[in-house]
Amino acid sequence: MSTVPSTVLVIGAGGVSSVCVHKMAMNADIFGDIHLASRTKSKCDAIAASVKERTGQEVSTYEIDAEEVPAMVNLIRKVQPSLVVNLALPYQDLPIMDACLEAGVSYLDTANYEPKDEAKFEYHWQWAYHDRFKDAGLMALLGSGFDPGVTSVFTMWLKKHKLKTIRQLDILDCNGGDHGQAFATNFNPEINIREVTAPARHWENGEFVETPAMGKKVEFDFEGVGPKNMYMMYHEELESLAKFNPELERARFWMTFGDEYIKHLTVLQNVGMTRIDPIKYKGKEIIPLQFLAAVLPKPETLGETTKGNTNIGVIATGEALDGSGEKTFYINNICSHEAAYEETGNQAVSYTTGVPAMIGSAMMVTGKWAGDGVFNMEQMDPDPFMDMLNEHGLPWQVKEMDGPVDF
Repeated sequence: MSTVPSTVLVIGAGGVSSVCVHKMAMNADIFGDIHLASRTKSKCDAIAASVKERTGQEVSTYEIDAEEVPAMVNLIRKVQPSLVVNLALPYQDLPIMDACLEAGVSYLDTANYEPKDEAKFEYHWQWAYHDRFKDAGLMALLGSGFDPGVTSVFTMWLKKHKLKTIRQLDILDCNGGDHGQAFATNFNPEINIREVTAPARHWENGEFVETPAMGKKVEFDFEGVGPKNMYMMYHEELESLAKFNPELERARFWMTFGDEYIKHLTVLQNVGMTRIDPIKYKGKEIIPLQFLAAVLPKPETLGETTKGNTNIGVIATGEALDGSGEKTFYINNICSHEAAYEETGNQAVSYTTGVPAMIGSAMMVTGKWAGDGVFNMEQMDPDPFMDMLNEHGLPWQVKEMDGPVDF
């Protein structure tokens, strides 16, 4: 395993990137030389200035269009990192992977590829890169955020330490924070709204079952937040969890939304503002959802006003490792928006994704997680990742429940 501080290149300059770079700078024994690039260099410079003020560490910044592969290759060769950390938009995953292959460097991201012209996020585009990364002797780690990411690690930790098999799995994502805005998203508006308005899908009896978007609502009492309405929707870790846990009978993903959010989103959808197909306006083509994203508050600006907690975790039911029959466990993290802002200048939704991006990067550059090819979080040993969650701001807890959830 490597003990020499590594050089890393981070792509993207939103809230998640800000958290990740701050946390990397706080771990200079692992990340000795941090480089940050995005389409807007001024955003990189602002993150670098905050990192310098908070940690004393320098961050080098660059302007780059991540979809321009030759330019990306040139930047990678200039920086010579051991790892490229993709915290840009999911549309840019494949060109950044192409650039990593050409430049001969390993790759990490937090969200799987999604075409610009279709609200469809699946892993098959990136899984198809496995042989190319394997032949090049490089590693690509997919989905090292919270969900996907930590939720998959939580699941595999339960499977390693508590359950021989997992029969039913529910992922519960609750944001109990209040940012004081009439309508705003806590991560990239375009990606958030595409996810929420897409049909729901869950895994059941060996196949995905599709249901209407926001069609199933359940109230759940979240520790640190209180009772919240959560809605069943599709999320990409269901695909990888089903792939690497073939015994799964049912797997679902739930996310909380307030009544005001639902009301505003319904109106925006009804008037066509969530469309992703281009329309003509004064002789120019615009995509309504991209225009909407441009006028909504930026997620990275919400940190100072957001109060409350997030609570994200998984409930798993299966055969107990100790042979005592079927058991159900709930493993989760509660994160304070205020504490996240005090530490990094960002709210907890960015924090809960940016910290796992740093930890996944640490797993790779230290050699604790290694391999040639394209890998998901489920394929890695959960223990060292879980240890770092406790050490770096996302402590987790696990408890046994009385029985399977009945919602």
